[in-house]
Amino acid sequence: MSARGSAPPTLSLQRQLFLWLILPQIVLWAAAGIFTFKLALSYANREIDASLSTATRALARRIQPLESGLLIDFPRAAQDILESDPNDRLMYMVSSPPGNFVLGNQHLPPIPEGQPRRWGLPEFHNGEMREGEKVVPVRQAALYVRMGGGLNAPEQALLVQVAKSRASSGALARGILLDTVLPLSLLGALLTLVVHFGIRAGLSSLTTLRREVDGRDPEDLAPIRLDTAPVEVRGLAEAVNALLGKVRRSMEVQRRFIDDAAHQLRTPLAGLRSQTELALQAVRTDRSEEVMARLQKVHQSALHSAHLVSQLLMLARSGPEGASALPVERIDLAALCRAVALACVPRALAADMDLGVDDAPDGATIDGRPMLIREALGNLLDNALQYAGRGATVTVRVQRSGDQVRVQVEDNGCGMSEADRERAFERFYRARPDAQGSGLGLAIVREIVTLHGGTVSLEAVQPQGTLVTMAFPAADQTAP
Repeated sequence: MSARGSAPPTLSLQRQLFLWLILPQIVLWAAAGIFTFKLALSYANREIDASLSTATRALARRIQPLESGLLIDFPRAAQDILESDPNDRLMYMVSSPPGNFVLGNQHLPPIPEGQPRRWGLPEFHNGEMREGEKVVPVRQAALYVRMGGGLNAPEQALLVQVAKSRASSGALARGILLDTVLPLSLLGALLTLVVHFGIRAGLSSLTTLRREVDGRDPEDLAPIRLDTAPVEVRGLAEAVNALLGKVRRSMEVQRRFIDDAAHQLRTPLAGLRSQTELALQAVRTDRSEEVMARLQKVHQSALHSAHLVSQLLMLARSGPEGASALPVERIDLAALCRAVALACVPRALAADMDLGVDDAPDGATIDGRPMLIREALGNLLDNALQYAGRGATVTVRVQRSGDQVRVQVEDNGCGMSEADRERAFERFYRARPDAQGSGLGLAIVREIVTLHGGTVSLEAVQPQGTLVTMAFPAADQTAP
C-alpha cells in the first residue's frame, strides 16, 4: 500500500483523555518539586545566614583595639569548637582593609567586586574556596566594623568574614524535598489510577454503543436504547437513531416504489404476452385482419411499457442524487413554455383542443436544470391534453410575483374531485383506472419542483376545470 493510501495512526479516545489529564499533573508535579526545593533552600539559607550573622558579631566583639594594635580575645578552645565538625565547620577570617590578614583562614573567598560597604551590618553572598585540590561551595557573611577612635587607640577598620559550607543547606533542602515529593508522588500515582478507571467508566457507554451497533443484523434498523448513558452519549445515540430512521423510511419508500413499479410493469407485459399468443394463433388460421389488430395492441402495450420505463427513469433522475450530474443554468421560463407548448400543438389539434400561451412579463427567469424543468412542464401539458377532453381549452401562463416566478397550466375540462386532488401527487395514482397514463407524471413534477426549491399546488377552477401552479425562486434570489 502506498504512503498516501495509509491512514496515520491515531490514539484512542481513552488514551487521549488520559494524556490530557495526566500530562498537566506531571507538569504541575515537576513545578511543585522545583518550587519546594527552592523554598526549602531559601529557608535553609536563612538559618545559615542567621548563624553566620551571630558568629560574625560574636567574633567582632572579641576584637579590642589597643594603642599598639589589636587584642584578639579568642581562646583556642573556642576555635576548636567552631572547627570541630569537619562536615559543617565554621571558617573565619579577620582582616584590616585593604587586605591585611589578621587572623583565621586565608583561603576564604574575597568580597565580590562592587559590593558596597555597610558598616555594622553583615552582607551575605555565595562563593567558593579551595581546600587542597577540592573546591568547596560556601555561604559567607562579611561584616565591616570600626574600632577605637578614643584617646588610647586610633580608629581602625576591620573586615570580619565567617563562612560555612553550603553542603548542609543543600542536604537540608533535599531532605525537605524528599519528604514532600515522595507523598506527592504516591498521591499522584493514586490519582492516576483513579483517573484511568474514571475514564474507563465514563467511556463504557461508548463501548456499549459500539457493541450494540456491531452486533446488529444489517436489516435491523430499530432505534438504539441507551437510557442510562450520559447526556453526550445519549445525544450521539439520538443522532444515530435519527439516521437509522431516515434510512428505514428511505428503504420503505424504495420497497414501495419497487412493488408499485413491478405491479405497473406486470400489466402491460402480461398484455403483450397474451396478444402475441393470440396473434400466433391467428397466423396459424390465416386471419390476417385479426393479426393486424392483435399486433396493433401489442404495439400500444409496447409504447405504454416504454413510456412507463421512461417515467421511472425520469423519477429516479429527478432526485438529488440523479440531478447532481445535470448542470444548473439560467432559464427563461417564458421561452421554455412556448417551446414545450409548440411541441404539443399537433396533439392538441388532433383532439380539437385550444392550446395557448399567455404573454409573460420580463424577468421571468430562474436558475435550474433545463431538462428537468422541461420534463415537469411537459408532464403538466400531457395530463391536461389527456384528461381535459375533446374541445377543451388549455392555457399556459408565466407570472412574476415578488421573488417568485410561477408557471400555471389551466384547463376547463371535467376537473378532479377533492379526494383525487389530495392524492394526485402520489406515485402510480390514477384518478381513472381506465386511463392510459403511468400515474407518475405529477409525482415527477413534485420531485423536480422540490429539487429546485419551489412548490407545486393543484386546485379546482370555476365553473369547472383544473389549475396546476409551479412556483420557483426567481433567478436574482438564488445562486446559479
